[in-house]
Amino acid sequence: MAKKGNRIQVILECTEHKATGQAGMSRYITTKNRKNTTERIELKKYNPVLKKYTLHKEIK
Repeated sequence: MAKKGNRIQVILECTEHKATGQAGMSRYITTKNRKNTTERIELKKYNPVLKKYTLHKEIK
């Protein structure tokens, strides 16, 4: 049987878009190492609806 790895998939969601109340949602899927990064990830990613780079936080 295969050994379970340390890398897990997480979903990043835009914080600014949620606050505006506009239709749609900007989300990205990425992976992180659960041993090295125990806290939630925050990255600046592009939001195509707002047409600018915004802060995306891990929701899963």
